[in-house]
Amino acid sequence: MSFYYKDQVIGLKSRPRTQRLNRPKTIDVRRESPENCCLTLGHEPASEMGMHFEVFAIGTAFVFGLAVRQVGLPPLVGFLAAGFFINLIGPRLGMPGETGPILEYVAELGVLMLLFTIGLKMKLRQITEPQVIGGALTHFVVSVGVFTPIIWLLFTSEWMGALLVGIALAFSSTVLSAKILEAKRELGTFHGRTAIGILIVQDIIALVVLAIFAGKLPGPWALLIFATPLLRPVLFKLLDLAGHDEVLLLTGMMLSLVIGGVGFEIIGLKGEIGALVMGLLLSGHPRAGELSSSLWALKEVFLIGFFLSIGMSGLPDWNAIVFALVLAALLPLKGILFFAVLIAFKLRARTSFVTALSLTAYSEFGLIVAAGIPAAQDYLVPLAIAVSVSFLIAAPLNRFAHQIFERFEPQLQRFELSTRHPDEQPKDLGDADILVFGMGRTGTAAYNALIEKGHRPIGLDADIYKVAGHAEAGRNAIFADAEDSNFWNSVDLTKITAAVLAMDDLEAKLIAARMLRASGFSGTIVSHALHADHVEQITEAGADQTYLTMQEAGQSLAIHALETTGPENVAEGERAAPA
Repeated sequence: MSFYYKDQVIGLKSRPRTQRLNRPKTIDVRRESPENCCLTLGHEPASEMGMHFEVFAIGTAFVFGLAVRQVGLPPLVGFLAAGFFINLIGPRLGMPGETGPILEYVAELGVLMLLFTIGLKMKLRQITEPQVIGGALTHFVVSVGVFTPIIWLLFTSEWMGALLVGIALAFSSTVLSAKILEAKRELGTFHGRTAIGILIVQDIIALVVLAIFAGKLPGPWALLIFATPLLRPVLFKLLDLAGHDEVLLLTGMMLSLVIGGVGFEIIGLKGEIGALVMGLLLSGHPRAGELSSSLWALKEVFLIGFFLSIGMSGLPDWNAIVFALVLAALLPLKGILFFAVLIAFKLRARTSFVTALSLTAYSEFGLIVAAGIPAAQDYLVPLAIAVSVSFLIAAPLNRFAHQIFERFEPQLQRFELSTRHPDEQPKDLGDADILVFGMGRTGTAAYNALIEKGHRPIGLDADIYKVAGHAEAGRNAIFADAEDSNFWNSVDLTKITAAVLAMDDLEAKLIAARMLRASGFSGTIVSHALHADHVEQITEAGADQTYLTMQEAGQSLAIHALETTGPENVAEGERAAPA
């Protein structure tokens, strides 16, 4: 296995990771003996050594994940580092340094379930928006035009190889971007939806590239994808019948893994596309959020396998490491191109920056493209190392995306076009007297209660589709992002007497409380908290009162119970609002 560094051959110390990129051979446990059945995370038989490797892998992931969390970084950074550590140390302890079929399958299940839950939170029409489809196509063409000559000048004398590497580098990581946006509860925001939409268009481009360069044209059965909307009534009925227990979880697994994953591969399409399509078909169901929540823990566990497998890509020699480091140095160029393209499509500087940063990582799908094209397979392991390094760079940067933009806002703001922006935020709140940030279930309940008390609340949410739904229902709701400094710099708060922070994301509540106080707001700020350790942080940020959500729900139930036994049992001012 080798590739050319101009006139020099670069040797690789490990084979390409084709086991994840191409399905491993199915094992028939009924015919295999215990000594030969490799049902472990590595390649060892199901023996004591195999069990030791499983314990070693899980323990290492736990230690590294816990360690990086203490310094404020996403746990996935620790899982990536754990993969590198296992790759480096495992063989010295007599354990395999490479991933095996079980870990690869676990990783694949995690990716399918992640894409399914993304689909549950999306709207199909957002993919056709100009900044999504236009931004994705423009960035792909420009990126290939920029990366291809660089790869040709530095690493190979063959234009075809340089072109294929350039194409692989043009894609962004769907898994990393979605995982980061989901962790920050930003999948439904304008920039979150834009980023996911661009990633979907990129996945479609990747399928076209495979068809052209690898001759992997989908068969006629692939046309059945256009008939999938006909399944929607059936899928809705299934979800209605699933209840709220483990059958709901099994329904999600069947739709994402069986119908979406395996079903789409049978008709010649990628299972990842199938899982996403199944989620999209169910996105309009009232219980789509509940279905997504039921899959959350299982999906998170499976995704640990994905990040471990990326870290366990293989050990290249020094020249291949140089290849990966050069690509890491070029990573900012990828983000700059995204920022410029989104600015050109009239998005504001903040939206363009945060979206671009979430897309600034090389893609695992690019590895699939490289594995499926013979002319690109010599670059597979170096590309895998480059993807791993880009994850390590992008994950912590995205953790502090909003703070980074605030630091460089004056410089970035100069690039913004002087025109009406699709993500424009209002400056006038009308005659509203109370702000309600976050119009989910909690925010909507607070809004309705304030209306019943004779107030004039206004709901603010960063999800334009959720805002549109509230507007159709007759509520005074507008698109606004509490984490956007531009909103705070321009909004008029003189008529506002109180603010309710009903968002789920802790960071959003902290920023909103601080910005309200920094804007000179002296009214009451009330917030809810999902966890006890968040109460003090929100209060220190500027909130006057912070309540634990479940504790308040319990107290409200108690008041309802007392009211039914007699109004005299409830003290004045403690009466619960009707459900």
